[in-house]
Amino acid sequence: MSSQPDPAATSARAPGDVELVSAAGGALLRVSGDWTLAHHAALAARIDTLRAQGAAQAPVDVGALAALDTAGARLLHALLGPARIAALLADESALPAAQRALLRAVAEALVEPATQAAGAPGSALGDVLADIGEAMAVFWRHVTGLTGFIGLILETALRVAVQPRRWRMTALVANLERTGLDAVPIIALLTFLVGAVVAFLGATVLANFGASIFTVDLVAYSFLREFGVMLAAIIVAGRTASSFTAQIGSMRANEEIDAIRVLGLDPVELLVLPRVYALLIALPILGFIAMVSGIVGGMLVAAVKLDISPTLFLSRIQDNVGLIHFWVGIAKAPIFAFLIAVIGCLEGFRVQGSAQSVGEHTTSAVVQSIFVVIVVDAIAALFCMEMGW
Repeated sequence: MSSQPDPAATSARAPGDVELVSAAGGALLRVSGDWTLAHHAALAARIDTLRAQGAAQAPVDVGALAALDTAGARLLHALLGPARIAALLADESALPAAQRALLRAVAEALVEPATQAAGAPGSALGDVLADIGEAMAVFWRHVTGLTGFIGLILETALRVAVQPRRWRMTALVANLERTGLDAVPIIALLTFLVGAVVAFLGATVLANFGASIFTVDLVAYSFLREFGVMLAAIIVAGRTASSFTAQIGSMRANEEIDAIRVLGLDPVELLVLPRVYALLIALPILGFIAMVSGIVGGMLVAAVKLDISPTLFLSRIQDNVGLIHFWVGIAKAPIFAFLIAVIGCLEGFRVQGSAQSVGEHTTSAVVQSIFVVIVVDAIAALFCMEMGW
């Protein structure tokens, strides 16, 4: 006994095709078979032939369409165009729900770039203003985020201060070693060289006026008030802020921060406070070392180039340079330290979870820290000038 083949199975196995047939109302495009990637080349050639014949605008019948994938949907969109595809999607009885959803997704993906390209062309002035607006919005987000994080740190510090059992002395000492002791050689060397350069330039210029002795005053004033602490802060910003961001950012990328919260611990208390306290202690000491190193560098150049003995050099500093200049310089160190530590830790918490994000926020921490150090130093210089200090 023979069995008749299942028409549905036969249609499902048939290759995709589109043909122009005669109907009661005129010509009709009949879409049939599997419109899949396997039949893409044949279908594309068939569509090109129909376009050349001008038959692509005829009404379409998709009742015999069997299988459809993204490649076939793309060809169907190319055959019918966006308007006729929209009309076909509006007729819920024309296609099964799955095929209609696939065709809608492909149509939206193909229409979106064209819609964007058809937009009004932007002007140069408009683009500049848009970039300025975006930059100001980013700057405002940074400012509000930084001030909010400072408030969170101060609140946590006050809460922990009255509970000595929660003080993390081991973490404080470890961070103090990394941020302070390990930074002494590089800071001492660089400030020594800068002091020598300042003294050399001062001696070269002042010698033309017969005032070479004032090179001593130049070196002393510059390093006690400005260069000592500022150079130390800039080196710490590049060395320590990046370290804080990379450490906390790696923990965030590895979901260790979430684990700390799950354990009922406060990440700010555990990770931020020891780093902030360590830098508050370390930077004033590093600033003092930078002052001494810079003055020693200037003293060496003065002794070699100007025949000013170290005894005369130090004696002139003692007689002509007041102690107020030292206090003005060293008073800025805790401010710099706090801002550098806060920015470094905040950028670490902003890491999104990838190695690229860690690198981007580490770079951002260094740039922001150096920028803030220079801005605060300039504001402090203007304030001290107005106060007559």
